[in-house]
Amino acid sequence: MIKQKQTGQVIVISAPSGSGKGSIINELLKNDSKTRWLSVSTTSRKIRDNDIPGVTYNFVSKEEFEQKIKEGYFLEYTNYVGNYYGTPKNKIKEKLNQGLDVILEIEIEGAANIKKLIPEAIFIFIMPPSLKVLVERLKMRKTDSKEKILERFNTAYKEINEVSKYNYVVVNDKLEEAILKVEAIIKAEKCRVDRIEEVYLDTKEEEIHELIMNEDFENTKIADKI
Repeated sequence: MIKQKQTGQVIVISAPSGSGKGSIINELLKNDSKTRWLSVSTTSRKIRDNDIPGVTYNFVSKEEFEQKIKEGYFLEYTNYVGNYYGTPKNKIKEKLNQGLDVILEIEIEGAANIKKLIPEAIFIFIMPPSLKVLVERLKMRKTDSKEKILERFNTAYKEINEVSKYNYVVVNDKLEEAILKVEAIIKAEKCRVDRIEEVYLDTKEEEIHELIMNEDFENTKIADKI
């Protein structure tokens, strides 16, 4: 009786560096790779040991990134901790029209830009259980200097104060629980009234209506008639 819109949803996921958003997104894709698609961002930052080019990010030089800006290649872009990050335009509209949910893993400023362009998107902020835990996670990665960790910490502090601009916040204390919460958010969003394209009556509903209107309604067992 309800026909939902067939277009996909844009799901924006942001978090301070070290909050585990990458791990959560990986599990979301594993759980449902047929109806979800991750838009791989482009960045000018250096490749880390655990990075897979084309999977974690598309890596380019600063000069290449700035050239792409001039060419209008990005839906949005921002400079985060001294490096460029951007969301390519290509394929996003195509995937949405195919009914796929498009996941965007982007920073605070980038999310604000997306909100202006796609206000109906779902905005989820992944929060660390505490700033102390966040620092420990950054140290455990062993990819940043002490100065870079301090810079990331200061940035994280500012980002957490922007959480009110998101629709949802999920604290990533235990990864499994955080994933379940994000899954629940996505499923609930699909039930929103504004996701309904139309309400219609099928043949059975018309038959029930006729039975109710029938003069012998009191002696009719509707369940036996349909």
